[in-house]
Order: sequence, then structure tokens, then C-alpha cells
Amino acid sequence: MPTIYDIAKRAGVSAGTVSRALSRPEKVLPTTRARIEQAAATLGYVPNAAARTLKTQRTGKILVTVPDIANPFFAQILQGAEEAAQAADYAVLLGDTQHQPEREERYAQMLRRNEADGLIVLGHRLPPTAREIVTRLGAAAPVVNGCEFDPSLGIPSVHIDNASAARAAMTHLYALGHERIAVIGGPAENPLHQQRLEGARAAARAHGRLRQLLLLPGDFSVESGHAAGMRLIGQPAAPTAAFCFSDQMALGCLAACRESGIGVPQDFSIVGFDDLPSSRYLTPPLTSVAQPMREIGIRAVQLVLALIENTQVPHQQTLDFRLMLRASTAAPPSASV
Repeated sequence: MPTIYDIAKRAGVSAGTVSRALSRPEKVLPTTRARIEQAAATLGYVPNAAARTLKTQRTGKILVTVPDIANPFFAQILQGAEEAAQAADYAVLLGDTQHQPEREERYAQMLRRNEADGLIVLGHRLPPTAREIVTRLGAAAPVVNGCEFDPSLGIPSVHIDNASAARAAMTHLYALGHERIAVIGGPAENPLHQQRLEGARAAARAHGRLRQLLLLPGDFSVESGHAAGMRLIGQPAAPTAAFCFSDQMALGCLAACRESGIGVPQDFSIVGFDDLPSSRYLTPPLTSVAQPMREIGIRAVQLVLALIENTQVPHQQTLDFRLMLRASTAAPPSASV
């Protein structure tokens, strides 16, 4: 393998100049830098990553932990994170925690061992090692939360206003004339569930329908949405609409209606949350709250890089959401489902 001394000899400069050109190019004259870069390319020089890490104390890697890599919601977030990392000459390390605290902790220890420069947590828990780093470094800790915003974590975050988004979805159903609405939520301890339920209840209260609001448990999965949908069907004075806290659960609820001969939206309306790319291609296309998933990934990486570089940026970033109106919602039927 060629070395910086080989490059220096070919470019007619000192080894120190080559080192500066490769590590801090702004310190070298453009003409000299171009000559060095040309020599390096001709010789096929590849920088030694291990040596660079020892010198700069940077790995050039960002660790992103995901609660469930099989959930399509996270795919676009990860695409955005990868895009932003590559633009900054960083690599993304992906950790699938499967909602297990011990796996979350194992990945967080990589940050303490300097195997990554920063950590982006897409779940709602902060493992002990990450919490220790945040406590020790304070606002300078390169630990960021994305999606599942929980202010009690005390770390920078990129998210939407989930309560306002849920309120908008419920207001849409009330405006159509629905009075009895079911909410299919997530795990009770999850901040997304709590914030969206807060918004749903606020809308119900504003329309004088809080007592008629029905809450059914779920876990954001297709299976839990299907189970909740089957529970709704055939109940006395059953709801005429369901607001699901994820598109996955909305898909399951839609399947339950189809299996039971319930027409959507003529007999029953369904609203989802996330606006996954596939949601617009369902039958009928799904009304859903759109999150800027790719932008969340981009902003989360930019935020953790700003912390690594000690650059001043807003630590709490609330992005816009949109309610995408499609054919899964309509005015309620005159009779109960």
C-alpha cells in the first residue's frame, strides 16, 4: 500500500504537507492540494481509518438504535439518516433492539467504548450507559432522540407534535358527523400513545363526546389492529369510526372490516397515523397523519453531528405534520355498524 511518503515524493512536497492536505485541506494552497490529491489518486492511496481514529479521536460512525427493524415506519427514517451521514462522510451503525432493554444497553456501551461518535435513539428509553453519558456531559452529550419524543429523557430530539396531530385526525372525524369513535392505541407506557391519546381526548372533549370515546389497546402492529377491529364489530351501539395510532394497526382494522363484510367508508371510517408509502395504495386508500419520516432521520443525524462538533443548533426540533384525506373516511351511516 502506498504511504504519504510515496505521495510526497510524487507530488514534490513534504510528508507533513501531504498529511495536512489529507486531514485539514483548508490549510493547504488549492494548487498544492490538487497536486497531492492527483498523486494520491494515481497511486491508489487509501487513508488508514484506524490511524485517523487514533489521531482525531473520531470513528466517523453514528450508532442508530431501532426498536423494531421489521416495522416499515423506521425504513424511511433510516434512509434519511443514511443520506445525511453519507453527506457528512460518516457511516451509520444500525442496532435492532427488539424493544429489549438489555439490547439497548449493549448498543449504548459502544458509545462509551468509543466505537461510535454519537447515538440516535429511535425508541423511548435511554439505557443506563447512555443516561450516564448524558449526566456526565450534559448538553454536550452526542445522544439524540428521534420520533418517540419524551421530554423526561432530557436530550435533544426531532419529532412532531403528536397531540396536535391526533387532535386534527379526531376533529376530521367529528366534522364528518361521527359521534362514537374508537381509538386503537399503543402500549400504555409509550410516549407516542400518551401524547396521541391526549390529543384524541382533547378533541372529544371539545365536541362534547368524551364519554362516547372508546379506547382499545394495541401495540402498533397489524395483528393488534386486526384484533381491535374484530372486537369493535358487532358491539351494541358500536363506534362508526376508528382512529388508529399507526398505519399498521389501521391496516389490521381494515382487514377485520373486510372479513366481516363491513364496508369502508360507507359503514365504517378508519384513520391511521404515519402515512406509510403503501397506505395510499390500500383499498380504500387510507386517511392518515403524515410524518416527515425521511426528514426526521436527516435532522437527527445533523443534530448529533452538531453536538459532536460543538455547533449551536436548536436542540428540540418539532417538524410539521399533515392530515392526508383519502377514501377511508366519510360521513357515518344512519344506522349503527
